[in-house]
Amino acid sequence: MKQFTIYIATLTLGLINTVYSQDLHHKIDSIRNLHNVPEVAYAIVTKDEILTVDITGFHKFAEQTTATAANIKDYFHLGSNSKAITGFIAANLVEQGKLSWQTTFFDLFPELKDSSNTAYHKATLQDYLSHRSKVHAFTSGTERLTLPIFKGNKQEQRQAFAKHVLTMDPIETQDGYTYSNAGYSIAATMLEKVSQKSWEELAKEILTKKLGISFVIGWPNRNLENQPWGHAMQYDVLESVPPTYNYALTLIEPAGDLSMNIENYIKYIQLNLQGLSGQSNVLSAKTYDYIFNYKERYAIGWNTLKNDTISVYDHAGSDGTFFTYTQIDGITNTAYIIMANSGTANAQQAVMKIVQAMKEANK
Repeated sequence: MKQFTIYIATLTLGLINTVYSQDLHHKIDSIRNLHNVPEVAYAIVTKDEILTVDITGFHKFAEQTTATAANIKDYFHLGSNSKAITGFIAANLVEQGKLSWQTTFFDLFPELKDSSNTAYHKATLQDYLSHRSKVHAFTSGTERLTLPIFKGNKQEQRQAFAKHVLTMDPIETQDGYTYSNAGYSIAATMLEKVSQKSWEELAKEILTKKLGISFVIGWPNRNLENQPWGHAMQYDVLESVPPTYNYALTLIEPAGDLSMNIENYIKYIQLNLQGLSGQSNVLSAKTYDYIFNYKERYAIGWNTLKNDTISVYDHAGSDGTFFTYTQIDGITNTAYIIMANSGTANAQQAVMKIVQAMKEANK
């Protein structure tokens, strides 16, 4: 798909915040237009406050009308930002005692051990979620084209996929890190085994029923009416990708196939910001510390960058048609969120410029 913010003081503060928001909106809209990004949603949030949230643009690049104008309720594909949510679901089950971070795949599926590559015998849940299991990436369509056809429902297909991946030769790297969508599918299969529920059911139970966070699986325009279309380059032309396009992420849904609107995604991010500040909510503060700081470079669904002067957690996600980026400043405990309905290199450059504009505005 990669082709394709005494009374007088209060009033003054309100005016300042309004000007701040308008100025930032103008900057972001200019960046969006410059880089041919049809639609962008963005937010700056702390653990208990939304400093700014807005949206600009249109659902489709070639159809900029009132009917297709951006709406704050619009859904965007999260791509690999879904990984942190699968890690969040795993953490919930770990706290319930259903399994531990050290549980191996073969603790739960001993019957598959003899047919697997011995390199994976000791790989644990935390290894799969932190990209330290040595399994293949499956980040490209080319890799998925080489797979056999797996039958059954989604849960059965993922289990068969896990079985297949664990027979392959391991990916060896100097530091043991190798980014992998397949690792998240294997982890999801482990969660399904101990809960006796599908990953989809777990997501609905924990996110929606427990936390009031709505989502859909797959592209917004495949699930809901009047939603943003994803965009990709085809023959050097930016094209809106129709919902009927033959593209499915069934095997790696837990790694990157959730969609949310920015209001719902903010709810999720604020839970994490509370946890990072030492507050327990649906998860304990101790568990949040583990999720973000278990490993250097990449912990549980989050890239980590920490030294004497900075503390940053971030993640980008794209299936080639959308691009979502979240950055958490661990020192100020502030999150910057950007969602775009284009996955092009131009769109990714725009998102990085928007992040910088948001950070400068929030100084």
